[in-house]
Amino acid sequence: MAVSPAANVFASSRNLQQKVVRPGKSYAETQSLSIADALGRLQREVDLLGAKQYVLSSNVELRLDGLPRSGQAEPKDRGVALYFHLGDKPHCLPCDRYDRVADNIAAIAKHIEATRAIERYGVADMAEMFAGFMALPPQSEKRNWRTVLGFSTLDHLTAAVIEARFKKLAKDFHPDLKGGSHQAMAELNQAREEALAAMRWRP
Repeated sequence: MAVSPAANVFASSRNLQQKVVRPGKSYAETQSLSIADALGRLQREVDLLGAKQYVLSSNVELRLDGLPRSGQAEPKDRGVALYFHLGDKPHCLPCDRYDRVADNIAAIAKHIEATRAIERYGVADMAEMFAGFMALPPQSEKRNWRTVLGFSTLDHLTAAVIEARFKKLAKDFHPDLKGGSHQAMAELNQAREEALAAMRWRP
């Protein structure tokens, strides 16, 4: 997965008509959103968020200046992940819901925009709302994804099995529920991503 410094990878944005997003549909249904436009939206939201040390990870091929190479086909893995710091705490926002890289980038931008809007009502501050996306401790302290999800090396796993286990555990670990916590949910989110990645790379 290609990783580029945000200072290089983010591009300027053009004004585009807002689109309605529905599960399973492209983020821009009436006009394809370019990666450059999606990056422009994300850059704006990251700046307004006040995030630092941000890096966008994807499988998009980049030019020497760090910007996306034009005319390339969609990579096999369209998922993206935004790594950033709020204050002194590292966070990660992944998205692979949509079938285009640009749409997944734009979805992260919309998530940040919506989160900032919630903060304006004074119900919770930004640090609280992003706590569930905090990056995990160093590798030496991190549990294996099989341990987190409760799988053994003998279990036959598929993406559907992983998603079902994730949804079941999320009901117990979610910070809004009794017995849940932001740290437990962050660990569960990371375990899901690693498990699905392992399925994609499995021979």
